[in-house]
Amino acid sequence: MQVQRPSFSQEQRLRMNPQLLLSIKLMEMPVAELRERIDQELERNPALELIEDKSTVPLDETETNRKDEYEYFQNTSDPGRRGGEQASEEHRRFIEGALTRPETLQEHLLRQLQLEPVDSELRAIAETLIQNLDDDGFHKEKPETLFATVQARLFEAMQLVRGLEPAGTCTSDYRQSLSVQIALSQDAPAEIPEMEKVLDELELLEREKYSVLAKKLGFDEEYTREICEFIKTLSPFPGRSFASDDVRYVVPDIRVVRDNDEFIINLNDEAFPVLGINPNFEKFGDSADQAARDFARENIREARLFISHLSQRSQTLIRVANAILEFQRSFFINGPKYLTPLTLSDIARELKVHETTVSRTANGKYMQTDWGIFEIRYFFTNSISGAGSSGSQYSKESVKEIIKEIISGENRLLSDQDISALLSQKGIALARRTVAKYRKELDMGSSYTRKVGK
Repeated sequence: MQVQRPSFSQEQRLRMNPQLLLSIKLMEMPVAELRERIDQELERNPALELIEDKSTVPLDETETNRKDEYEYFQNTSDPGRRGGEQASEEHRRFIEGALTRPETLQEHLLRQLQLEPVDSELRAIAETLIQNLDDDGFHKEKPETLFATVQARLFEAMQLVRGLEPAGTCTSDYRQSLSVQIALSQDAPAEIPEMEKVLDELELLEREKYSVLAKKLGFDEEYTREICEFIKTLSPFPGRSFASDDVRYVVPDIRVVRDNDEFIINLNDEAFPVLGINPNFEKFGDSADQAARDFARENIREARLFISHLSQRSQTLIRVANAILEFQRSFFINGPKYLTPLTLSDIARELKVHETTVSRTANGKYMQTDWGIFEIRYFFTNSISGAGSSGSQYSKESVKEIIKEIISGENRLLSDQDISALLSQKGIALARRTVAKYRKELDMGSSYTRKVGK
């Protein structure tokens, strides 16, 4: 007879209580989603009360000098002054227009992920990876910095997302995206190692120098041409197929205002309504009826927790914005060219919080500055060591701004090598291939395809 013995094993699991999960979800939400979530909670919980909502103040009372914008909003939403059938009809059209917006890359990938037969831990990691993608389908922040305890399953989750449609997202750049698409393809005309060799010579491929490429790689020219034609069918920026050309109105969460030599950080109070506990409902908490008393107390408890989580979100957002202001003071004074290198870990160490907290706070949130409205993640950028006498460092985004400025002001067509030489004169040591990469990210053609001054 077989004897059954108890066995023990250790395994990592992601566990969080409902309140912590709610706090995290509210922290991640941009303004539009948060307003929708607040409206849902107001409808669901009778103990929650809307005390003040500045977004309903008539536009002509808050921005009298912006008549054109006021007239636009009069035709698309209810500014709070008109009633009756006309207001109702315009409000309905506005809501319908909002609900029929194009599907985003994240929504498209998350919808597919829901159909994948994977466990909850892997699904949670994949969801975070998807939320970390930019409009091109590339990582905004290195995935390794987003997870502290699930590194063992990170690669598995990345492979899962990369295999979703469109293929090749969840990668670092267009070169890796093309490589992933080749590996996933069933129709590749050559072995993967040979395809990879062609990818290393993308400039020759772009210029259709097939004979030069074939000679350099030791391939037959017709064979090389076949590989190149296949690569051209792939999408180096897979996320762009979901980019919308429609005008989108971004609502900033934070406003940074300069007052002489000082900066003032303000939460956009027009976007965040003031909530409180309904005083009439609180009376039910002392009711003689046990069922009524329990119902009232439970709803009051949930309402207070919801208000507390919203307050925590606002406080964390202000703290992160303040830390960014201190690190990026040169940007706020002088503009995008002066953006300095900054990572999530820099802010996390400054605020003594985890990097994932900073990541959730920055994701999908916007900051209004004197230089325009920027996604908060814009201020996190990798460093590029300068070779100048000052020994200073330049951020990736600031170097891209300089490259954009060089190309826009060129009086003759400059090759990537020419641009690299000009950057070197400014104390920025950047290889030709890196210049080409940044130029492509700026959506600027090579010297063979663009016109002078374009």
